[in-house]
Amino acid sequence: MHSAAASDSPLVQVGKADVSAEDVLAVARGNARVEIGPDALAEMAAARARIDALAAEPRPVYGVSTGFGALAVRHISPELRAQLQRSLVRSHAAGMGPAVEREVVRALMFLRMKTLASGRTGVRPLVAQTMAALLNAGITPVVREFGSLGCSGDLAPLSHCALVLMGEGVATGPDGVEKPAAELLAAAGIEPVELLEKEGLALINGTDGMLGMLVMAISDLSRLFTTADITAAMSLEALLGTDKVLAPELHAPIRPHPGQALSAANMLAVLKGSGLTGHHQDDAPRVQDAYSIRCAPQVAGAGRDTVAHAQLVASRELAASVDNPVVLPDGRVESNGNFHGAPVAYVLDFLAIATADLGSISERRTDRLLDKARSHGLPAFLADDPGVDSGLMIAQYTQAALVSENKRLAVPASVDSIPSSAMQEDHVSMGWSAARKLRQAVENLGRILAVELTAAARALEIRQQADSAGRLAPATAAAVAAAREAGVGGAGRDRFLSPDLEAAAELVASGALVRAVEQVTGPLA
Repeated sequence: MHSAAASDSPLVQVGKADVSAEDVLAVARGNARVEIGPDALAEMAAARARIDALAAEPRPVYGVSTGFGALAVRHISPELRAQLQRSLVRSHAAGMGPAVEREVVRALMFLRMKTLASGRTGVRPLVAQTMAALLNAGITPVVREFGSLGCSGDLAPLSHCALVLMGEGVATGPDGVEKPAAELLAAAGIEPVELLEKEGLALINGTDGMLGMLVMAISDLSRLFTTADITAAMSLEALLGTDKVLAPELHAPIRPHPGQALSAANMLAVLKGSGLTGHHQDDAPRVQDAYSIRCAPQVAGAGRDTVAHAQLVASRELAASVDNPVVLPDGRVESNGNFHGAPVAYVLDFLAIATADLGSISERRTDRLLDKARSHGLPAFLADDPGVDSGLMIAQYTQAALVSENKRLAVPASVDSIPSSAMQEDHVSMGWSAARKLRQAVENLGRILAVELTAAARALEIRQQADSAGRLAPATAAAVAAAREAGVGGAGRDRFLSPDLEAAAELVASGALVRAVEQVTGPLA
């Protein structure tokens, strides 16, 4: 697998080798064009020849000449097999609820196309090429929120995509307007696919939805963990804490968790040159800073290591060819259980735990900044005239509500299972559900960190106004400046606060805060 640049837009070429997380992001979020390489087309054609040979045999072969799931006992005669594939896709496209995000569907389709191109599924090259054509035309099937149990693959979501491949169902075009699929395909000059033996099953029997959401969550969390190191450093500085606890010799040499050392190094880099740190022994002596300050690298670092584990699992799943039955290199077609989503579901749930805890420690730092009894000289709620003004009091309420929701979202989905298909599919992963709730938790985390950013930036400005000699670290000064430039208001009388918080959330979500700080520090981990 490799990526190349076309003359007008990025191009991702799918071959027999593995795809990368960067390829998934390029297609899902960057609207990169896709094409299938000649090696993959040849491999698909060879595997299809084996399926055609099995289809001609009198003995029943699962997925080729039988029904599916609990109905696999019936041998389907040749004249009914095209109808079997159509019926499979139509009946399995049974999702309900709101439509999921465009980027999720594009990731889902791209990853299924990648598996088709591996030659292990036995579909004709035409099927994968038509899926590539849909992606390139900006046609996105409408996939519903509910319907996948994360076993036998993401059946319902993938079936909604397969339905559009057949010219049925509904989709959105490049303009985002929902229309009948047949109309969109005709406008793009794409011929609907008439599915043959095994092709319907191959289109819907994968973990592609949950995997695509895992890849995107890893990308988002990687940025948010760096953001959290920045906001934690700003809070430490605003609370006149000590940066001595961030010294490298206190981390990797005596507690060798890689993520912890990275977070400590990030915070130390952000605080370099500060005139506010190290005053914990001045007017109100403290032996140590509170845990939410002192243990920030330990908590964020544990989350970083969780993300690293998730990346390992994602890389293995990206290298997989999930289908049932599968065409092996020696020509055998074998039934298997690789569609079970447990490996992906577990790390999706693990990430939700790390996401919730990172938000929790961020909220504790924010609360400390607002509490006059614990903020070491800052005004109550960072208000201009406490009592007349409420300052950031209710911003912390909003942050607390988001933290509380993320704790609920951290309850694992993968420990649940509910039998289906007349007890044939009697243990399922719930990986799709784990992925859906993680997406919400990650979005919430961005807002939680935005509130800490708002509070820490205001607190740092108040420190400077009270003592002109209280020099901010150049990197935290850059963060404050980025916030102000983005429309996050500073200290002063109360005003309509919601737009400030939304501006801070956009600054975090876009990565602009990290980029502004890195202009001073250089690349952060």
